[in-house]
Formats: sequence, C-alpha cells, structure tokens
Amino acid sequence: MGVVNSEPAWQAPTADGPVRAAVRLPGSKSLTNRALILAALSQEPSRLTAPLHARDTHLMRDALAGLGVGISVDGPDWIVTPAALSGSDVDCGLSGTVMRFVPPVAALATGRSRFDGDPHARNRPMQTLIDALRQAGVSVRDDGRGALPFTVDGDGSAPGGVIELDASASSQFVSALLLAGARFDLGVDLRHVGDAVPSLPHIDMTVAALREAGVVVETDGRRRWSVAPGPVTAPDQVIEPDLSNAAPFLAAAMVTGGSVTVPGWPCRTTQPGDRLRDVLAAMGAAVELSADGLTVTGSGTIGPLVADLHDVSELTPVLAALCALADGESRLRGIGHIRGHETDRLAALRAELTALGADVDETPDGLVIRPAALRGGLWHAYADHRMAQAGAVLGLVTPHLTVDDIACTGKTMADFPGLWAGLFTGSTAPAE
Repeated sequence: MGVVNSEPAWQAPTADGPVRAAVRLPGSKSLTNRALILAALSQEPSRLTAPLHARDTHLMRDALAGLGVGISVDGPDWIVTPAALSGSDVDCGLSGTVMRFVPPVAALATGRSRFDGDPHARNRPMQTLIDALRQAGVSVRDDGRGALPFTVDGDGSAPGGVIELDASASSQFVSALLLAGARFDLGVDLRHVGDAVPSLPHIDMTVAALREAGVVVETDGRRRWSVAPGPVTAPDQVIEPDLSNAAPFLAAAMVTGGSVTVPGWPCRTTQPGDRLRDVLAAMGAAVELSADGLTVTGSGTIGPLVADLHDVSELTPVLAALCALADGESRLRGIGHIRGHETDRLAALRAELTALGADVDETPDGLVIRPAALRGGLWHAYADHRMAQAGAVLGLVTPHLTVDDIACTGKTMADFPGLWAGLFTGSTAPAE
C-alpha cells in the first residue's frame, strides 16, 4: 500500500504584486470523515452533500465500503447505506482519521480486518488506540511497536465500557472511540489520564456530530467523555468548506499585501480552522466576516506571532511560514505533539526554514523563528500536505523556490496547484 511520488519538483509561483482573489474551498476533511463513520453506523441511509473529494476521504470511503457499507455516487454527493459489516483489508494511506477512526468500526464487523498504509504511516503512534480497544474487549493483534500494521478480529459486537487512555499524542484517539461507541454493548466511558489532549476543538466537533445523530454524550470537555449505547440516526448533511485549508490562501493575502475572500465561511462552526480569524488579525491583517464570506487583507507588513497553538496545531506549518516573513521574533508553543503527525513537523519546519536562510530553534513544545532574508531552493514536503502548502506560501515572495512533492496536497485538496494558480487570475474553485 502507499503512494510513491515520481513527479518533478513544482516551481512555486512568485507574485509580482498584491493578489486579489476569491477562493472557493472544497469540503472539510474532518467533517466529511466523521459524517461517513456515523452514516455507516446509522440505522437508515443518509446523504452527504458537497463532501470533500480528496485522498483522505476516498481512503475513508473505500475502507467503509470494504467493510460492507454501501456508498453510491450521486453527482458530487455520496449516499451512504448501512449494512452488516465483515472483515476487510484497510489501506490507511497516511490518513490519521482512517487509521484511528476505522478500527473501532471494524471491531463491530464479523471477521478479521487488516490495517496498513504508506511507509511513514507505520511511524504514527497507535498504541493508545490499540490498548483502548483491548480494554473494550476487542481482539487486536500487532507486532508490539504500537503502530501499523495490525489486525482487528471482530465477532459482530464489542463490549465497551470504561476505558482509561492517554490521548496526549492525538485527539483522534478520543474521537475514534466516541464515534463508534454508541454501537458498543455498554457504550464507552473514556477517561483521559495524561497531559492535556491536543486539538480539543476536534473532539468538540465529534461530540456535536454525535448529538446531531441522536447519540447521548456527556463530557467535562477535557478529561472525560461518555457515550451511551443506542441507535445512531445520522442526518443528511451539507459539508462546510475546509477552513484549515484556507490557511495558505489567506496567508497569500498577508504575504503580498493583497486581499483574499473565502466565500461560504460559516458564521458558526466547530472547525478549529475558524481560529485563523484571530491569529491572522494578531499578525496585522484586516479580517472581515460578512455575507460574502471571510476576507483577509494584508497591510504589507507581517507582525510576529507569540501564541499557544495547542488546539489548532494543524495550522502550524503555514503560520510558521508567515513567521519567517514577519518583522520580529515569533514563538510558537504547545505543539510538541505534531512530531507525530504526517511527518515530524517541528523538525521538518526547522530544517526547511533554516535551509532558506531563516534562524529557527526547536524547543520541547514548539519553535522560535527569527526572520531573515530568504533565498530560493528546494523545499522538502516530507509527503505532508501542510508542509507543501507552507512552501507555496514562501514561494510567493521567494524566487526560485521549488517544492519536491506538491502532489501530496491531494491528501485534502484534489487540485491545490490549480487553486493556487487562481490567486493570480482573481478567482478559483475546486474541481468537481
């Protein structure tokens, strides 16, 4: 399993002036994959309108279809029809949501499910979920590394009950168990016993999705989450635009002193990417949310950022790129856990920014970035879509910067290069 990139390095476009564009973003990966799981476990068929069509969501769709769920295509929409589940081989790619959300579903299947993925996927931490499933009475076989590959042996049901876990490496461990928990015989009662859970807004997103599907959830919001056993009644759902994927486009407005509008930005949302409004304003942008969408306008100067990004860590690569172009020292903290993301993002950002001429220190839980005159060169993406996006942002004002693997942005955006090119023509929209 896995994808090998054989494409030549991508020449990042350099802006010759302020960009002014409207960028229509594809659907949210986080909302799409949560909706797919709940629809698969529901009592009745449901429709997902405007889901994200990208590698991570296709991997989730294919994983659930392999387990027996009916998923049909109706134009850009998906119709999900629940069915009896049976064991399957699951390709996780490099998707954290697939490798973590699907095993609890496979515990409800009859037969053995084998999980594996891209080469780097075998480095992503999975021990917490493996231990939690075993506490819930599920048979899991692995090689002792606490990572892919592993197998889940299902007999059609899972006991569930009280589960103690340390989710300080990823909020996805909590969401994974909550999403399938209502179908466990005793539900699940999760008790976090480690340091603070990162990306808590993503768990809040999961809780909201469960409640919309009629599932009873109780939580203190930080250390305990309980899902009662019972039916799942997933509603038809319209998927919001992916606000985290807005980061490079809105950053382009700041880098070039231009203006970018993202139509359809929700007034209220559970997506952590909504924090971009506050963060970019703190760095000097003019930010306006109106009926037309969210508009970010750059002033021509980028202020330094001193912030705890613990709850919005997926924004780190693009924000670090902005910090490398700021007019002072930035300190990003609370993000030590992103060493276990698609790549070790802290080490990767330090290495790549330093290679371009920035002065970067890696701390136990973050980065200190002192800007300097940047030079062109090869930006390594490490098969990580957020790293590739950060390289594109820097390329706007750094001539002769190339990105070795722009294709990896297909993980959450089917045609990032095409959308990026639209910045220079005034408007851009995702491919159907």
